Order: sequence, then C-alpha cells, then structure tokens
Amino acid sequence: MEAYLRSCCDVIKGCSKNSPGLHVVMGNEACDMDSMVSALTFAYFLSKSLDCKRLPVPVLNIPRAEFPLRSDSIFLLRETGLSQDYLLFRDEVDLHGLHKNKQLTLTLVDHNVLPSADSELEDAVVQVIDHHLLQRPSSLSCPVTVETVGSCATLVTEIIAQKAPEVLDQQVAQLLYGSIVLDCVNMAPEAGKVTPKDSQYAIFLEKRFPKLPPRGALFQSLQNAKFDVSGLSTEQMLLKDMKAASTGDLNLAVSVIYMTLEDFLPRHGLQQDLCEFCHKHSYNMLVAMTIFFKDNKPFRQLAVYSSSTVYREEMSKALEKAKTPSLDLKPMGSPYPDVKAYIQGNTLASRKKLMPIITDFLKERERKVAQSGNIEDLDLDDYSYQDQSDSQQCPEDAGIEDDTQFPPTPMNSLVEGCPLDNGLPKMSPEVLVEKVSKMASMEDSSPEGQ
Repeated sequence: MEAYLRSCCDVIKGCSKNSPGLHVVMGNEACDMDSMVSALTFAYFLSKSLDCKRLPVPVLNIPRAEFPLRSDSIFLLRETGLSQDYLLFRDEVDLHGLHKNKQLTLTLVDHNVLPSADSELEDAVVQVIDHHLLQRPSSLSCPVTVETVGSCATLVTEIIAQKAPEVLDQQVAQLLYGSIVLDCVNMAPEAGKVTPKDSQYAIFLEKRFPKLPPRGALFQSLQNAKFDVSGLSTEQMLLKDMKAASTGDLNLAVSVIYMTLEDFLPRHGLQQDLCEFCHKHSYNMLVAMTIFFKDNKPFRQLAVYSSSTVYREEMSKALEKAKTPSLDLKPMGSPYPDVKAYIQGNTLASRKKLMPIITDFLKERERKVAQSGNIEDLDLDDYSYQDQSDSQQCPEDAGIEDDTQFPPTPMNSLVEGCPLDNGLPKMSPEVLVEKVSKMASMEDSSPEGQ
C-alpha cells in the first residue's frame, strides 16, 4: 500500500488543469481512526479497478498540522509499517479548485452529508459508505451504503471481501482490523457498540490473516494511545476529536474529551482557553463530551460552553429534552457560570447519537428564526429567535469599525463572558443587548458611576 500512497502524492504534485482529475475518498472532519482507515483502504480498493477513470486518492479531512493529535492513528500506522509522510491532508489538496475545473469525483466514507462549507462539492459526490444516521436524500446517481454498525471499516471490509478479496493483504487487513476492534471496544457487548456484522468481519480477518496481533492486546494498545492526552493544551484536546455544526448565526464545535469533567474543568486558565478557542476558530458555542471506560463499560459526561446565556441555555434545553435518544442528563457542579455540566445517564449515546439531536435542533431553530418577527416574541423554550443573518444589521452595530476596541470583561469565575467575543462576526441583537446591559450594570456599580 505504501507504494500506492507514494504515487498519490506524486500525482497531486503533478496535477494540472489538463489532467483528468482525481477521485478523492474522504472521511469526516473529526478524522478519527475509522475515517482515516476507511479512506485509505477504500481508495486503495478503488485503485485496483480496471474501469477507474480518475486516480482514487485518499484525503484525510484535517490539516496536516493536526494529525499528531491522532495518537491512536499514528500508533496503528507505525504498527502496520506505513509512513505518515505519504498521507495527504485537506490543506494539501484544493478540492474546491478541482471542482471548479470539473476535475473532482468524491466518495464519502464515515459520513453521509457534507458540512455547509463544502456544500458546493455536493454534485461531485458519486458514492457514500457510512455507519451514522442517514441524513442524505436518495439519488440514483449516488449509491449509498449506510448501516448502523459499530465501525465504518466493517462496511469497507465487507465490500472488499465481496468484490475483490485479493486486495486484502496483511497491511490492509491490519488497518481494517484495528479500526473495527477499537471502534467496537474490543467487541465487548456491554459497551453497546458491536453488531453481528462487526463480529462477522473481525472474525473473517482473523481467520484469513492469522498473524494479526491478538485482539485484546491490540485493543489495549490502541485505547491507551487514544486516551493519552498528557502534554496537550486545551485547544489540542478539543481539536483531537472534533466535529462542527452550524446554522445562520450559530457555529458550534462538538468535541470528545478523553478525561473526566472532574479533571478537565479545574485545568488552570480553562475559561480563558475556552474563550480563546471559540474566538480563534469562529465558534460561539462548544459542546464537550467526555468518555472513560471501566471494565469495558463507558461512562460519559457532557458540558456546554458559551459566553452567551442565550446560546448556552437554548442548547442545554435541547439536550435536556431530547427523546431520540434521551441522554438522561443530570446536572453536576461547574466552577464557571458559562459552562453547564452534566452526568450523562445514557452511556450508550455516543457522539454518533448526539449529532442528529444537534442537527435537528439547528434545523428547528433556523425554522423558528425565519418565523420570528421581533425580539419580544422570542421564547427560550420554543426556540423562537430574531433573524441574525448578515443581511440584518442591528442599530447598535451601525457604523462600528471592525477594529473598534471595547473595554474587556474581567475574566474570572464570577464574571460571565469573554472579552474576545467583541471580535466575533454575526453578533445577534439579543446577545448584543445582553452584553451592553452587563457593561452598563458594571459601570453603575463602579466608583465613577455612583
């Protein structure tokens, strides 16, 4: 496989407007091990096809600079004997440029819808293989394989085994096997991830390649690598396994954190770190899911951060009221007023189950925003909010230059808000009123205001 990956790098370097183009196979924006393995192995499988008009190229859906945070993926590549030097990353392949030149064909693995930033690439999608909830409309021109198994690598293994088993060698098998075993928590039923099909193809690989590492030892090594966050900054921990969602004014990140909230929340300078993270990456809210295991049983907690009470409360209410599935959230203590923390009673509800809840909430919120006529009609319980698109400039904003500096809000656990929020785009009317009111109340309480 390494020779194939090396040839992909050479093709990218020599790609021009006169070339036939690329068939990119790409996983989701979290770029976890399952996404990486599914992209690498399915692209390799496609490359063996005789009717391949464009070279299939696996692209990892993160910048190269973020890959060192994927410690489990790095471990698996090293154990498999593949160099990460021959991987291709999202910041190294101009998908939008290729699409504009009509040189792009796209296969999605480990996700079935493109994020809004990539929506213009939609007509280049020719195939989808995924194990998440189907959110994609049916199309005769784009075959879709979606089945809620524990690992997308299981579905890739099935396709290769049925259509071209000769493609499977020790390296390919070890990649697929490692991803299945890790995603399915060592095939333990009590973890709630494994399905009969996952077990079927894990056993298939074990029998066909008896030199694969022992299942238990491989899982433990991968799990240890995945949960090793020693030395990582808060930003790195949030980027390690993150997906994003957005609608109109609301851009949020959903990060999986591999430690408990009891360990995460007391981190020195955390409130400042969260504020700076959201400002740097243009998010106005962060949902953090923690996970840890004991005897193969998952334990989960959840936190919602936003310097805006409006955003924080509406997201928290949506998660608390969720029914499909119920998260069974129980409030727990938080040292910061702009962080709401919960114990998640439904420990089987992973991010794969959480994201559809968030997506449905955003769709409903967008619908309510479109219907809302004025701020007085807004209701947190009903998700009715004033339209906050760029086309509407609130009077308070009028004439303010981008480089205008406001007095910063003191950053401590007793004062809510982030001073960097003044630079965020699309500040909504209710959020702006909220901030101005706080600043006014602070002035009234100051010696000059008395």
